[in-house]
Amino acid sequence: MGTPDFAVETLRLLVERGYNVVAVVTMPDKPAGRGHKIQFSPVKQYAISAGLPILQPERLKDENFIAELKSYNADLQIVVAFRMLPEVVWNMPPMGTFNLHASLLPQYRGAAPINWAVMNGDKETGITTFFLQHEIDTGKVIQQRSIPIAETDNVGDIHDRLMMLGAEMVCETVDNIIAGRVEAIPQEDMMTDEPLRPAPKIFKETCHLDFSRYVVDLYNQVRGLSPYPAAWCEFVSPDNERHGVKIFEASYRLCQHDKNPGSINTDGKKIIEVACEGGYLQLVSLQLAGKKRLLTEELLRGFRMTDQFVAE
Repeated sequence: MGTPDFAVETLRLLVERGYNVVAVVTMPDKPAGRGHKIQFSPVKQYAISAGLPILQPERLKDENFIAELKSYNADLQIVVAFRMLPEVVWNMPPMGTFNLHASLLPQYRGAAPINWAVMNGDKETGITTFFLQHEIDTGKVIQQRSIPIAETDNVGDIHDRLMMLGAEMVCETVDNIIAGRVEAIPQEDMMTDEPLRPAPKIFKETCHLDFSRYVVDLYNQVRGLSPYPAAWCEFVSPDNERHGVKIFEASYRLCQHDKNPGSINTDGKKIIEVACEGGYLQLVSLQLAGKKRLLTEELLRGFRMTDQFVAE
């Protein structure tokens, strides 16, 4: 059960290693793009290429879907980046249902664990397999593995590493469940004095850069949202014309200054940096609304900017 690219690698590995995948459950097709053409999920695209039966329920409690799912007599269900399942679904197979989650549970329960780990400046994250139960991301842990987060990593880098590592660990988890070697650990037994950090869904306001914040926190926000959905702000000209801009890559300069938050320093050729608490956020790769992504020096060849602009 899965939808995005993150889930495809797990499905591919299960198929190529000869596990008997009896069916795939993914989201319904939906229109996308300017032409509103019907788009299949990445998981469906792979399932078609592998000749696997595909279920696409609108509602997971639909009686027809439940009956069809039961007809496959699956021993085990595997969930990777899918929707919250009702008990009638996750409690169906005799060996249970387990989920691959892209964090070291119990930390970062929720929809966007990779983004939040990077945005919070963590030095480590990882993956967890756990059995589903009523409350989301709270079930007993089967396996975990950690990886470091470098200061230069963005969420795309960590996503790809965890995707590959997660696929391998799902196969290990399946083998251990089949062999009866699993001793799942309640997450309550894994709690420490460290406060639990949530990983809620990312919204547009989550991505907005507030230049009154500390410069390193803003740097982490940029890389925790890059390449998707991307941090953003507006460049405001002296005549109050506003230009929406996405920031994909940045660096930072720590220093003391007396500039107002959002004040822009630029030479009009190669440099755009924005005053923040504790220093300047230096913009490296960005995209004006309706334009393509460019390096700062490429953008400045066609976009006139002076120190009279501000970033908001």
